[in-house]
Amino acid sequence: MTSLRKVMAVFGTRPEAIKMAPLVLKLQQDPRIECVVTVTAQHREMLDQVLQLFKINTHYDLNIMQTGQTLYDISAKALLGLQGILNKEKPDIVLVHGDTTSTFIGALAAYYQQIPVGHVEAGLRSGNKYSPFPEEMNRQLTGTLTDLHFAPTFTARTNLLKEGYNSEGIFVTGNTVIDALVQTVRKEYVFTDPVLQKLDTSTGRILVVTTHRRENLGDPMSQMYKAVRDIVQEFPDVTLVFPVHKNPAVRSVVQRELGGQNRILLVEPMEYEPFANLLNKAYLVLTDSGGLQEEAPALGKPVLVLRENTERPEAVASGTVQLVGTARDNIYNVTKKLLEDDQEYNRMAQAVNPYGDGQASKRIIEALYYYWGWSTQRPESFGQL
Repeated sequence: MTSLRKVMAVFGTRPEAIKMAPLVLKLQQDPRIECVVTVTAQHREMLDQVLQLFKINTHYDLNIMQTGQTLYDISAKALLGLQGILNKEKPDIVLVHGDTTSTFIGALAAYYQQIPVGHVEAGLRSGNKYSPFPEEMNRQLTGTLTDLHFAPTFTARTNLLKEGYNSEGIFVTGNTVIDALVQTVRKEYVFTDPVLQKLDTSTGRILVVTTHRRENLGDPMSQMYKAVRDIVQEFPDVTLVFPVHKNPAVRSVVQRELGGQNRILLVEPMEYEPFANLLNKAYLVLTDSGGLQEEAPALGKPVLVLRENTERPEAVASGTVQLVGTARDNIYNVTKKLLEDDQEYNRMAQAVNPYGDGQASKRIIEALYYYWGWSTQRPESFGQL
C-alpha cells in the first residue's frame, strides 16, 4: 500500500489559477494524494472568479492584495504568510506556476523549509530580464529553486538544459492552459452581457484586443490603439472587443484613443468562461499577453503579439503567432493583410498549436508518481523531439 502524499499548490493571480485549476482538480481526484490549495490572492476579484468557475475550495487564503500594492508589498506579505502554513502542513512538494511574484515567493518559501518544488510551465525565456518585467526574472529565479521542471514544450526543455538543469528533473508535459480551455469552451455558449449577445459572426468579424504590459504603458499603447482604430474605420465588417484592464494608466489611454468609436466595444475585464468563449468566436487576436499566445491558437485563431519579444517562440516558429511590436504602421499593415488575404490568414489559423493536447495535468501527476517511486515508467513527453 503506497503512503499518502501531500501536495501544496500555491498561486495568486487569475492566469495562474486558470492554468493550475485542471491540475488541482485532477490531484484532488487521486486517492493517493492530498492536495492543499493555498492562494496568496495577489489578485482578488479575478482570482475568485476562476476559483468559483472551477469549483475549487482553498485551504489557505493570504488575501494580500491592497490598492496600489508594489512588488515589495506582494513579496514580503506572501513570504511571511507562507512561512507558517508550510511549517504547519509540511507538504511533500510545493507546486507553483509560471512567472508571477507569487510563483517565485512560493518557491522561495518552500526552499527555506527544504521542501521540494515543482514548477509548472517551466523553462520559458525571453532573454531580456526587463521584458516582460518582472515575469522574466521570476521564472529564472524560480527555476534555480525547482526540483521538478514541468516544461510545456521541448523549446522550454532546451532552455533549461542550456542553463545546466539536470534532464532527469525535466518533464515535457504540454501546457495546462489547454486542459482548462478544453473544459471551458462550448459551441452553444450564450453570453450574459447584452452587448456581447449582439455579436454576430455570420455577418461580421470580431477582433479581440487585450493589453496590460508595464513596458507598453504610455506611447507604445497609444500607437497600438491608433492602429486598431484605423483598422476598424477601414473595415466596416469588423467589430473590436476590448476587455480593458483595470490599471488606470491603461484605461486613460484607451479612453483617449478608442472611446466613443463605432464598432469598438470597450468592456470590463471578463471572467474566464465568457472570455474563453469570446476567443472562440474571434477572427483575430491582438495582445501583449503571454497566455493568449497559447490559448487562441488552440482555437484556431491567429495572434498578433504587441511586443518586441516573446518568451513563447514556439508559436512564432509554428506560424500561429506573429510578433508585430508596438509601431502603429506595422500593426496596421499586418492586421490589414490578415483581413484581406485569406491564404495568409488560413496559414496562421490552421497551423498546429505547439502548446498542448489537453493532457498536461495527467502527465504532471505521472511525473510525480515517477519522482516518488510509485512508477518505474517515466511519463511520455508531449510533442516530438
